[in-house]
Amino acid sequence: MNRTNALGPPDILARAAAGDGPAFDALIGPLIEPAYRLARTMLGREADARDVVQEATLRAWRKIGNLRDGERVRAWYLAIVVNQCRSWRRTRWWSVLTTADTRSADDRAGWEATELRQAIQALAPSDRAAIYLHFYLDLTVEEVAEALRVSPSAARSRIYRAVGRIRPDFDPEGL
Repeated sequence: MNRTNALGPPDILARAAAGDGPAFDALIGPLIEPAYRLARTMLGREADARDVVQEATLRAWRKIGNLRDGERVRAWYLAIVVNQCRSWRRTRWWSVLTTADTRSADDRAGWEATELRQAIQALAPSDRAAIYLHFYLDLTVEEVAEALRVSPSAARSRIYRAVGRIRPDFDPEGL
């Protein structure tokens, strides 16, 4: 699997930074669905995930000129999504608005086993993000580190610890 974004013409990043909407869409468009799933994993609510991805995309539009390496656009954008999720969870309304788990069957389509979903949902949001980025989006440890804004060793450790926390709760016979 290719671990970088296909950028197309070499000047697409420069065009996006200059305000070219189609160039920005070519860079970020393919990342919207993975970003939504990441936000959904971190926040647990569909409506919150949509709002966070919308805010993150707007922030990416404003800051695309800061991106220097087009090969890192995926990790850069997902880092913005992770930071927006963290900010979203810090708002004073977060605890008021969170309700019982209201996931639909369509929302759960990405996770095949009920026990695995439950074990992952029991993790802290930062651990869920690390698991999702590494195993579901197939990001390298270095890309996970960049997205989470931690060192590669911290990302590796977070992934390892999160998997270790899942194992005691995971019953493979339920698959």
